[in-house]
Amino acid sequence: MTDTAARTYTSHVIVRWSDMDIFKHVNHARMLTLLEEARVDWLYSAGPEITNIFEPSVVAGAELRYRTPLKHSDSPLAITMWIEKLRAVDVTIRYEVRSAHAAPDSRPAVTATTQLAFADPEAGTLRRLTADQRAVLAS
Repeated sequence: MTDTAARTYTSHVIVRWSDMDIFKHVNHARMLTLLEEARVDWLYSAGPEITNIFEPSVVAGAELRYRTPLKHSDSPLAITMWIEKLRAVDVTIRYEVRSAHAAPDSRPAVTATTQLAFADPEAGTLRRLTADQRAVLAS
């Protein structure tokens, strides 16, 4: 686990049979979907104040590092996440993904980040966070 454990959220996401590739590992593209499911769970569980800040936001980037393969039998995956970086128009979320059978402080099977940019869909531009929104997310 990270030294940011006090500010983390762990979501348990079920691996579906359709998430597997021909080698019986979780498929790369499907891992992005599983991370999204965990992130949505986290944001909605945080309450409307947080959810409203992230609506709307768009994925501006994602990076995944695979340490060990994950299989269907590792389900549900324990996906721990936290805000790693908070900037004026975007946020970076860090993930650690472990098998359901792994200890919480074990080496993660997958590490990842997602950069979410805050959007203004009517203007077609990014929007800056207010000071109050930044304070809420920083806490």
